[in-house]
Amino acid sequence: MIIRRPPGPRREPRAGWVAVGRVLGAHGTKGALRVESLSDVPGRFAPGAAVWLQAVRRVIQSASTGKGALILKLEGIDDRASAERMKGEVLEVPEAARPPLPPGAYYTDDLIGLTVVDPEGRLLGTLEEVVETGANDVYVVRGPRGELLLPAVDDVVLEVDLEGKRMVARPLEVD
Repeated sequence: MIIRRPPGPRREPRAGWVAVGRVLGAHGTKGALRVESLSDVPGRFAPGAAVWLQAVRRVIQSASTGKGALILKLEGIDDRASAERMKGEVLEVPEAARPPLPPGAYYTDDLIGLTVVDPEGRLLGTLEEVVETGANDVYVVRGPRGELLLPAVDDVVLEVDLEGKRMVARPLEVD
């Protein structure tokens, strides 16, 4: 049986890969791409670094910023028409290429999908989204009680077990 990817851009990374950017469109006539960065890893988009686009390894030839986006020139994309066909695609790197985090810090995509329970083990729901705010992230959990917004602080998030795909949290009391 042959399984084919549906036509159109890849919106999510492949299994075992992490999205580090999303192509917004073409820039100029020589194949440069306007890219939304999804990574805060220093040097991720430096010339000479590699990313994968449509499952093909591409070396970054040049990188700059312009109009709120990165402007990347990737090896093998040499004209505007080729660059335009990449609109909506994700730039990926293997999960193993992510730098290690300090204890208690987590990559957002590792948290999405965790089952969230209260300290007594009652189901609160599934962590479906992480909202970045100025002070701290907020976890959006949807479940039997509807939508819960849990601030990502030690008093609320008591335990994160990535291997067990589980989080223990104490929702804030609302008066």
